Order: sequence, then C-alpha cells, then structure tokens
Amino acid sequence: MEVSEATFQTAVVERSHTVPVVVDFWAEWCGPCRQLGPVIEKAVAARGGKIELAKLDVDANPNLSRTYGIQSIPAVKAFRGGQVTAEFIGAQPPAAVEKFLDSLLPSRADELIALGDETSLREAVALEPSRADAVVPLAKLLLARGDQDGALVLLREVPGSFTADGLTARIRLVSLSEPDLSDAFTALDSGQTERALDLLLAALPAANGAKDDVRRVVVGILDELGADSELARESRRRLAAALY
Repeated sequence: MEVSEATFQTAVVERSHTVPVVVDFWAEWCGPCRQLGPVIEKAVAARGGKIELAKLDVDANPNLSRTYGIQSIPAVKAFRGGQVTAEFIGAQPPAAVEKFLDSLLPSRADELIALGDETSLREAVALEPSRADAVVPLAKLLLARGDQDGALVLLREVPGSFTADGLTARIRLVSLSEPDLSDAFTALDSGQTERALDLLLAALPAANGAKDDVRRVVVGILDELGADSELARESRRRLAAALY
C-alpha cells in the first residue's frame, strides 16, 4: 500500500502494534528502488499477512523523510510496537530480503509462549530452555500444584533473570517456619500484588538468615511489574529503606 504523511501514523505506526509493518522509502527516479520493489513485494506477499508493506515516496513526503533520517534510497525500515526495530539501505538480493523479513516474525517459541498453556510452555522450554518468559510461567504452574522440585529444575536453567531468581527464593522460603510468609504468597497468587509486597517488606527486618531470599522475592515481583510501574518505584524505595 502507498502511504503518505497524512496516513503514516495510522497505517504504519499504529498498525505496527498489531503486525510488523515494513516501509519502503523510494522515489520514481531511483533505479535501485525499482530493483528492490518487486523483490520485497513478492517476499512480503509470500508471508500471508504476517507482515505488511507500506511504500512511501520520499519526494512527495519530505517531512517524513527528514523525520526518519532518509539520506539514501532505497531505505527499508521495519516498525513494531510503533518503533523502528530493524532497517537496511540499498537494493538487496532476494535471500537477504527474505532473511530480513523472517527476523521480524515471531519464532515458534514466541508463538507457544503467547498461547500460555502448560503443553505449549513445555514445548517452548524444550526449544529454548533458558527463556525466562517460558520457564517462569511454567514453573508457576508446577508450583501451584505442589511440584517444587520440578519448578526448581526448570528455574536453574535461567541465568540472569530476577523473576526466576525470586521464584527460586520463594520455594526456599516456603519450607521455613520463620518467617511465616504464607499470607504474602497467598496474596501474591490471588493477584493482590500490593498487599503481598506490604507483607514481604514488613517481614524483612526480622527475617534474619532469610533476609536475602525475601529481598530476592521482592525484586522478582518488581521485575515482573516493570520499570514503569508506580507500585514498583515506590516499593523499590521501601526496599532500600528496609535494607539500609
């Protein structure tokens, strides 16, 4: 589809929240553009709607050309989630275009994780054992039915994940009589995240030898909430005050 400065926001930026949109910045006088055009059009069409192609004439839309720093054409930019996530310049051979487009599509593991059921998550973990976004939800399912050992086996394969580390610490804490964090974990499992954080932070000063594991659980929850969460920001301040 042809896009312009009037339609770009809707057809490209907003649409890219649903499906990847590839923008071919071109001009009528550009020989390499005429070479690339049919190649990229054929490759996008072969992906059956999983990627959309937008063509933008740089001469007719100079403001957008400046906005996206177009200095040489053809220039191809891929939009996902409203942002440019990949790009290339110049006429590329078909194999390179195919590889570029494939990089924009979700992997098999991505698709399985999006489904979120146990069978799909197990298949995703089999494909990519260290993916925290597959391992953590699967470990939570196992933990919910009392399979702590199974959850720990999975979590050991995920290095560098605060969420996985926090869930591992929770499993260790469940076996302790002191501190008694059962109310905190019940609140967490029922979606009462703020109450769970209140209880965990209140337990920190008297946690003694378990203090570091309580901290890990809190940090894992904050990691899941994300950097933009006001609850996470406030809880980080409270965590720092409780520790130091």
